[in-house]
Amino acid sequence: MSWNPALDPSCPMGDEIDLIDTLIVPRARDLGGFEVRRALPAPKRQMVGPFIFFDQMGPAEFLTDKGIDVRPHPHIGLATVTYLYQGAIHHRDSVGSSLDIEPGAVNWMIAGNGITHSERTPQRERDKDGSSLFGIQTWVALPENEEERAPGFQHVPKRELPLLEGEGKQVRLILGNLYGERAPVDVFSEMFYADAHLTAGAKLPLPDDHEDRGIYVVSGAVTIAGETYEAGRMMVFRPGDAITVTAEHDSRLMLLGGETLNGPRYIWWNFVASSQDKIDAAKEAWRAGDWRHGRFQLPPGDDQEHIPLP
Repeated sequence: MSWNPALDPSCPMGDEIDLIDTLIVPRARDLGGFEVRRALPAPKRQMVGPFIFFDQMGPAEFLTDKGIDVRPHPHIGLATVTYLYQGAIHHRDSVGSSLDIEPGAVNWMIAGNGITHSERTPQRERDKDGSSLFGIQTWVALPENEEERAPGFQHVPKRELPLLEGEGKQVRLILGNLYGERAPVDVFSEMFYADAHLTAGAKLPLPDDHEDRGIYVVSGAVTIAGETYEAGRMMVFRPGDAITVTAEHDSRLMLLGGETLNGPRYIWWNFVASSQDKIDAAKEAWRAGDWRHGRFQLPPGDDQEHIPLP
């Protein structure tokens, strides 16, 4: 049986079938005028399906010639996707990728046994008379048999992602499979991740064919089983329960979940792994700083600085 941190045989059923299993209120952090709200990992919930890290970035406004500058840093044991609503981020990584992340597109970075990347505001955004940034950054933990795979990167433009529309609903599938559609992104376990926009009064049933399911309210408010949840809340549901979401106002949601992994994951700094030994080995490799022959290399074109090991 797969591992689920909240699967309890004493869970109430019957009339209580639509109750929320876990409600997560993200922790807000101010990174020098740039606010990040972290929903995962949470004290009572490490993952939703394979999703182990979930940050809302912004919305933030920058002065002219300002932006973000995240220096090169390493990852192992995960894949990342940064999904933007506003603004742009220039991504460079150690497998040679160099492109702007723009609203609606998927940029899927597979760390495997080790990748290094940087994230910076493009110059064209810095040159504007005030630029903005708003989006979600997510980490997906890899199955244990995929943790040591070679790193990679996949870009899928917005126009190539499945879009489901009807009755006041728009759902753009970012990763995995949902409502009979599959995103053109190579994933390593069953999952779903989707950007949903609902007009006031629209109803959206969650599919029941995924083991773990959650919703994050990006904007607006939704009602589930008679309770209203405002923006900045993540709700996680019990497997198999019938769940319908009703938008109180025009609302934007992120739908996420999928197959649970075979056990919890160790997470330290930017490393995720099924064992502490793998975390320790990555620490030593980054500390050694052998960019020519070691486990980690710096991104071509952004190799003059890096974030040191904490």
